[in-house]
Amino acid sequence: MLKPYATRPEDSRGRLHPEAMSTFRSAFQRDRDRIIHSSAFRRLKHKTQVFIEHEGDYYRTRLTHSIEVAQVARTLAGALGLNTDLAEAIALAHDLGHPPFGHTGEDALSDLMAPYGGFDHNAQALRIVTLLERHYADFDGLNLTWETLEGIAKHNGPVAHEDGAPLKGDALPYALVECNAAFDLELHGYASAEAQVAAIADDIAYNHHDLHDGLRSGLFTEADLMELPITGPAFAEVDRLYPGLDVMRRRHEALRRVFGVMVEDVLLVADTRLGPANLTHAQDIRDLNLTIIRFSDRLFRELKVIRQFLFNRMYRAPSVVEMRAQVTTMVRELFPLFMKQPDLLPAEWRQDMDAAYSDTELARIVADYVSGMTDRFAIQEHARLIRGEKPLTERYL
Repeated sequence: MLKPYATRPEDSRGRLHPEAMSTFRSAFQRDRDRIIHSSAFRRLKHKTQVFIEHEGDYYRTRLTHSIEVAQVARTLAGALGLNTDLAEAIALAHDLGHPPFGHTGEDALSDLMAPYGGFDHNAQALRIVTLLERHYADFDGLNLTWETLEGIAKHNGPVAHEDGAPLKGDALPYALVECNAAFDLELHGYASAEAQVAAIADDIAYNHHDLHDGLRSGLFTEADLMELPITGPAFAEVDRLYPGLDVMRRRHEALRRVFGVMVEDVLLVADTRLGPANLTHAQDIRDLNLTIIRFSDRLFRELKVIRQFLFNRMYRAPSVVEMRAQVTTMVRELFPLFMKQPDLLPAEWRQDMDAAYSDTELARIVADYVSGMTDRFAIQEHARLIRGEKPLTERYL
């Protein structure tokens, strides 16, 4: 029951390395499955969303966040008559390139890699799925379809002008440039409706779960949220329907209503904008040259109020800022150590350096290695290599 402007697997532009079709899975289902079975996807289990993974078992990690984004993406895509498998694949892959310690780790690596072509987690996700995952006999990477790669690269919108110049004036990350040179992703254009669904699903998921995790952490209270748009009416409705409800149930009931408000708003806006349009092909979505899957202006303004509240009370809370400083130091000390002593890298990483290599080539290998670390592994390696502590497995022998 796909709409005419949905992306159909039989119309895919294919893979960089041609493969025989599966007899029981579509091209986008294969993409999704390869992402789920990748090493990078498993490592997301121990990578930060907001709180470092050792700070509590109940907080979201980058893996649980990705799963929640994929669930929202499938819901939205299904309701809109889009390809749910493509939307899910893009959603599952969108954070594969995140380094340890979330955006804090990314900021540190971005500074360190500035002389060597930059670092960006979206571009790194492409590098992972086109090069760094090395499991298949016939190719490096996962050999995903053009549509999935396009969605990873451009789910937040175009990243370059038609002449290839980056939109923001900074140089495009080298990982994005290299991937695009091998398989032109048309970086100047908008992506498919399914990619846009994955992007808005990301916003819905983190707006919802950051509120939940912030409450659990004690950085703010339900009383604080009752003063905000969207969350305030949600708590008021729960209190009206369920007076005297216990704290955890009250919190869940209110936040699931916040979740519902966001989903319903996106669906209403999409129906309003897509309904009158004469769209007969997936390419027609790209040719609109605008983001068609988005929040209404009213809800977007209200969500900005919530995001500012979260920024002040959660992302810049003293305890979070203190932890950010600690993990930034870890990344800033590990990277130059591996640059100075590449023999400390594992053997499988050193094999890429058998031939003569430049500082830039070395930096990119080091960035691949450090960005692939989980939180716990980065903490352990910093303790072992910088502070001279024995590994945990040796401390009790």
